[in-house]
Amino acid sequence: MIQLYEALTDRKLFPGDPVRLFLLSLAQIIVQQRVLINQTGRQNSLRYATGDYLDHKGADSRTERLEAISAKTTVRFELSAVRPSVVAINQGTRVCPTDKKVYFSTVEYAEIAPGQTHVDILCSCLEPGMYGNGFLPGQIDTIVDPIGFIQKVSNMTESTGGADRESDDAYRERIYNAPEAFSVAGPEGAYQYWAKTASPLITDVAVDSPAAGEIKIIPLLTGGEIPTADLLNAVADICNARNIRPLTDHVTVVTPTTQDYTVNFTYWISRDRATEAAAIQAAVQQATDQYVLWQKSKLGRDRNPSELIRRVMAAGAYRVDVVSPSFAAVAWEEIAVASNVTVTFGGLVDD
Repeated sequence: MIQLYEALTDRKLFPGDPVRLFLLSLAQIIVQQRVLINQTGRQNSLRYATGDYLDHKGADSRTERLEAISAKTTVRFELSAVRPSVVAINQGTRVCPTDKKVYFSTVEYAEIAPGQTHVDILCSCLEPGMYGNGFLPGQIDTIVDPIGFIQKVSNMTESTGGADRESDDAYRERIYNAPEAFSVAGPEGAYQYWAKTASPLITDVAVDSPAAGEIKIIPLLTGGEIPTADLLNAVADICNARNIRPLTDHVTVVTPTTQDYTVNFTYWISRDRATEAAAIQAAVQQATDQYVLWQKSKLGRDRNPSELIRRVMAAGAYRVDVVSPSFAAVAWEEIAVASNVTVTFGGLVDD
């Protein structure tokens, strides 16, 4: 723009010239506009689409983003004494832990029959997402909406199943795999696609046919967590639907089997980096934790000590001596889970 102006006016624009500054401000606006146009164009591609744009890409294949779901647990409502008449517990009755940071409510109406002292009711967290997960049995012990003659409430199972709204990356992968679901012949990709629609927590699915007409599906959750019975049932219900499962298939959904291993290694830091020793030790511990998580986050991922060494070296270690794990193959239905982790700092060494 400056060169064109100088050519047309036969006038040199020096750095402080007001005309030059004005042209530079216009150039900045044009550059920003081109960036926005480019960004808008990229949103038409599945690889780069995000947010609402990605939701519209999913609509092309009728693949909707999975919304957040609430954690659930079974809560026991106990009477102070046996009653001669029915004690009703309405749907929506709220309970919570002592600190009252999160609330659960009953998902259906229930009754304690005459002569009975308690009833167990499924309760759902009022706040969708992972916020309601992890309350151990007995921690949900306060009734928010008092009911006559109810003396005590207590969750009998750990609260699980809560999941946040599906992330862009996970949603993008499901959209990419959506054409697999178009087949009615029962291919591996179709079962993987439908299994992942059961929950945003499912990150990996293995499918095998051990015999003619027999289909085994094994889901794995975020962070290498083993799916609960409720989640297995949800996957089974979806994959056994009449419009999804081929008529001749017998589908079962099971949990992954675990292959235990130990992590035990010693590492040294170069004396030249002595001032960074504390930071490197913290980074090595973090790298080890990330390796343990990486190892169990995918079905059939072989135990690989080379990956451990790579991560520890990248964290700043000069030398690494790994006692365990050693390399071992992991079957398609297995995950490798560390049962014990021992990290030893060997000190400073010369290069």
